[in-house]
Amino acid sequence: MKSTITILLLCSCLLNFAQEKNKRWIKGMYLQWGYNTEWFTRSDLHFKNPGQYDFVLYKAVAKDRPDLDAVIKEPMQVTVPQSNYRIGFYLDQQKKHALEINFDHAKYVMQSNQTLHMQGTLGERYINKDTLVTPYNFLSFEHTNGANFFHLNYVYKEGLLKHAQRDWLHFVGKIGAGIVVPRTDVYLFGHHLDNKYHVAGYIISAETGLRYYVLKKLFLETTFKGGFADYLNVLTVEGGKSHHCFGYFEAIAGIGYDINFGKKSRD
Repeated sequence: MKSTITILLLCSCLLNFAQEKNKRWIKGMYLQWGYNTEWFTRSDLHFKNPGQYDFVLYKAVAKDRPDLDAVIKEPMQVTVPQSNYRIGFYLDQQKKHALEINFDHAKYVMQSNQTLHMQGTLGERYINKDTLVTPYNFLSFEHTNGANFFHLNYVYKEGLLKHAQRDWLHFVGKIGAGIVVPRTDVYLFGHHLDNKYHVAGYIISAETGLRYYVLKKLFLETTFKGGFADYLNVLTVEGGKSHHCFGYFEAIAGIGYDINFGKKSRD
């Protein structure tokens, strides 16, 4: 709920800013909300704490955790599932070009009880062998309070289907980059820490899909996104850190609303 309040305050500030600037380069804006699901590539997890351990687990398998049933159980918990926020600023009267602030609340969960090749040191001992990764007594690793992708996107929109002199169906393409701000829940060698939010690395992505206007300003949007995320500095237990990177594919469905400024445009 705190994140929802923060987003609403941000929307209010950006709306005020945009209204002041609309005579220059902002011709309108849109707000958008939705949910997502992800698929991740395998990832090499490097754990390091000077004087204690320095090892890599190779090709770890991870999955997402959509948690859509949380809204069914508690309708007010709309931010618990993997969700998406979009705030876009149109750069032309035809609304073909936009800049978009893009936040994806994604969850990355390393699967338990998988056998991975482990290489590195535990204290003075060197290890180079296949190892069963069990939770709690060895390792449990997940970004479940969010892998949290923040992007700045360039957006291109083109009408595909026209009815009554208005474009109802649009192609949407996006490309962008940004930062990852995870909160990581880790069990490592019997120690547990549900960490704090922090900037841990960077992300790049491309996204494409369709936008359908059910009303003049109200639209539904379905897109697919592919990207690469590099978590350079994940906080773990007792001052330790982790580094891993992965590719991902994301399916997104959402609802949005256009806000026009100044002279009305013909869609």
